Amino acid sequence: MSVLLFFVDGLGIGTRGAHNPLDGLMDAAPLGVFQDEVPEIIFDGSLVRTDACLGVEGRPQSASGQTTILTGVNAPAALGYHKQGFPNEALREIISEHSIFLQLKRAGIAPNTFANAYTPRFFATRPRWVSATTVAVEAAGMSFRNLGDLLAGRAVFQDYTNQMLIEHGLPISLYSPEQAAEILASIAREHRFTLYEYFITDKIGHLQDMEAARIVLVNLARFVRHLLSQLDLKRTTVLLTSDHGNIEDLSTRNHTLNPVPTLIWGEHQKNIAARVRTLVDIAPSIVEVLTRGSNHTR
Repeated sequence: MSVLLFFVDGLGIGTRGAHNPLDGLMDAAPLGVFQDEVPEIIFDGSLVRTDACLGVEGRPQSASGQTTILTGVNAPAALGYHKQGFPNEALREIISEHSIFLQLKRAGIAPNTFANAYTPRFFATRPRWVSATTVAVEAAGMSFRNLGDLLAGRAVFQDYTNQMLIEHGLPISLYSPEQAAEILASIAREHRFTLYEYFITDKIGHLQDMEAARIVLVNLARFVRHLLSQLDLKRTTVLLTSDHGNIEDLSTRNHTLNPVPTLIWGEHQKNIAARVRTLVDIAPSIVEVLTRGSNHTR
């Protein structure tokens, strides 16, 4: 058995109205989810309304939400507040000890991978502040995928079309959502656990750009639909989740208090759907599925 975790930054479950780019956008299924109504979810997936506030006052933020997803530790509760941007020292310590990659390594579950490609700039001049996913990968002593991997079809950029890289002058081809999905599927088929991160949704939400949001969401849905069509869902369980709401309510530049969707497809979707209630439950559910599957094969 294998698991693919598809992390989408800033995607909440909103309400109907002109503020929500998903309202009436049926081309965005299975992402078009609302408070009181759920459109058809392809491939018989399960949707769980997932709490991102985690019992801590204030709006959920990226650093603490992502730390929670990647560790199973309630990071906002540990800090006493929601931390925006990149992980601080306290969050980095949590990730370094509880990274899902490290948990799986300790359990003897391998191989595992982060499918995203990093730019040459990252390797040339490491940023002072790095993402929760970067810290999670390093905690397990894993290597990062680079531009060479992207050119060889062994990685996917966070902008899976590669448009941002092309605009920065890098020699890479433009991908359709379907082409990128096929590459991600091929990576997932070769690993027990695969993580892919997409955060343009959060950027668009902060910009409050309705036209851009609708384009991004339709293309993201194309990516997800084709990805699922390329995987054997009897062998691979796919989870799509987010760290907080944002793009579903463009009436504000801020993150929302909305629950986030955890969409689950595959053999273990019912078990995971029954367990997940908050972001704390994502990592333990994945570890349980993979360790149970490993024990059954021994």
